[in-house]
Formats: sequence, structure tokens, C-alpha cells
Amino acid sequence: MQLLENASLQPFNTFGFAVRTRWMVHAADERDVAAALDHAAAHDLPLLLLGGGSNVVLADDWPGLALRIGIPGVEDAGARDGHRELRVGAGENWHRLVLDTLDRGLCGLENLSLIPGNVGAAPIQNIGAYGVELVSVFERLEAIRVSDGHRVEFDRAACEFGYRDSIFKRGARDQYLITRVCLRLPEAPAVNTAYGDIERELAAMGVREPTPRDVSDAVIRLRRAKLPDPAEVGNAGSFFKNPVVPRTHYEDLLGRYPGLVGYDQGKAGFKLAAGWLIDQCGWKGHREGDAGVHPKQALVLVNYGVATGREILDLAGRIQVSVAERFGVDLEIEPRVY
Repeated sequence: MQLLENASLQPFNTFGFAVRTRWMVHAADERDVAAALDHAAAHDLPLLLLGGGSNVVLADDWPGLALRIGIPGVEDAGARDGHRELRVGAGENWHRLVLDTLDRGLCGLENLSLIPGNVGAAPIQNIGAYGVELVSVFERLEAIRVSDGHRVEFDRAACEFGYRDSIFKRGARDQYLITRVCLRLPEAPAVNTAYGDIERELAAMGVREPTPRDVSDAVIRLRRAKLPDPAEVGNAGSFFKNPVVPRTHYEDLLGRYPGLVGYDQGKAGFKLAAGWLIDQCGWKGHREGDAGVHPKQALVLVNYGVATGREILDLAGRIQVSVAERFGVDLEIEPRVY
């Protein structure tokens, strides 16, 4: 284990906030993880767990130890019932994994193409896009309990997945460090093109009978057209969850705002497009210094240069207030705030 002192976290958060940490460890395997946890416990250091840094807002310098998980590897764990299981290191880049599965002739992840971040963070968020969530292909995960270093496994039920949610964002927050994720992917080609603009994009590509790779290509084109590249403009992707409201609330809003964007969730109500709500409140393209709202997608807050985490959070707070006042809808911040 290599212990770095007074290390910059700017390269390790996609917002590009110029914060530092008292200590930092880059963990390449479980032994590094165990040594880092022992060091943090022995010196009573608060622990910050980092993967790709694509879903965090670092508001201040970190006073303890930042542990960046870089465990690599994609292991073929065998086939069963027309599916193939892959055991993936938490440090693997998510989008590269999606492309790898397509190269292997597997499907199931193509709608999740180009989502930033690493594999270890995917179960925490139950990442989802274009009508598909991680839970649909998730088998189990391996983790280390922070309190005592014991290795544990979580199956799908134990993760308590919900919309952009899991037990790791609630009762088990910061209590486990995910080391590997096991996915169960169909070997027979099948595609899901019903959500959003996928069918329209495929038509523009001249594709009539899409393969999983065609769907991946369409999703990549859509995301690149709508979302800024964190390598060019600091951001963490969607900053707010799409809120789910009761059917009566949705119908009331639809009567007042005929252009309201919503998706029927059955008994749960209707999922509203947070970006549309924010846009209607006039925030799209808004900028204050280097903190702003992206001009093409109001759901994305951006750091144009030297904005701080606190400036982004202040802007987010005022957006939440305006949406609540106009629509009676509470927006929940999606990234984890530290």
C-alpha cells in the first residue's frame, strides 16, 4: 500500500473541484483495501470511498483518508440457462465493460452505454438509462465491511434496489466497500428500443433491425448530443433524480402544463422529467461565474472552470426551491455530497 499525504482530489472527481485530502491510497487489490482500512482505523481517520468520481460533490477538503478503488479484471464465470455470468472488478470503467460485453456477443448493458464512472459504483446507484436499470442484469456483489474488514456478499434482494437507489445509499451507506460485481447477461440477442429517442435515432442511422451494438451506438450518439463530456466541462451527469409523484398530482400538473413530460409507473404514480421542470423555471443555460446549468440539458450542473462544490450546491438549492414553488415537486440531488 502506498500512502500519499496532502494529495489533490481534482483528477479524481469529474466536476474537477480543486480539493485535497489529508491522506490517499490507490487500491489495486483487496490487500491494499485491507491495509488502508487498518490505517484509517488505527489513526481514527474518516474514510472517503472513491471510484471514478463521477457521482460525487466534494464541497471541502477531506480531513481523513481517501480510498480510491482500482481493482481490475473481467472474469468469465460460466454459462447457465442461456445467460453468461461475468465477475467484474470494481475499478473497471463502466463504458469499457459495456463494449467488452458486446464484443463477447452478450447483451443487456447496451442501453447503459457511456454512463460515466466505474463498475463498483453501479450497484450503489442502481444506474439506469433508456428504460434499463442495473438490477435487470445484476446477480450479486462482493464487498468488504469497513468496520472489521470481513468479506461479504450481497445478492439482488439484499441490495434492496430502487429507482437510482440501493441499501448502500441508505442503511448501509459507507459501511461496505464494493470490490467486485457479478452480472448475468443473456447470450441470445435481444434489444429494448422503446424508451426515449432510441427508435428515432436508429431510424436516423438507417437501422431497421437493430442489434445490441446498434442500440449501444444509438445511445452513445444521443448521450453525446445532450450531455457534456466531463473531460471538457466538469460535471457529474444528471444532478437530480427524476421525481415520482402520485397520479393525482400528475393529472393536476398536466391540466395546467399540457407539455409536461411524465412516464406512467403504475401504482407508484408518474415519473416526471426533472430536466423539463428545471427548464420551465428558466434555469437552462444559467451561469454564475463558473457554476452553471448546461445549455443543452437542464438536468446537468456544470463547472466551467474554478467553481467550488459549495457554489454548485448553492445553485442546486435555489433550483430546488424554484421547482418546489412552481410545481409542488421536491427534487432530490443524485450525486453523493461530501
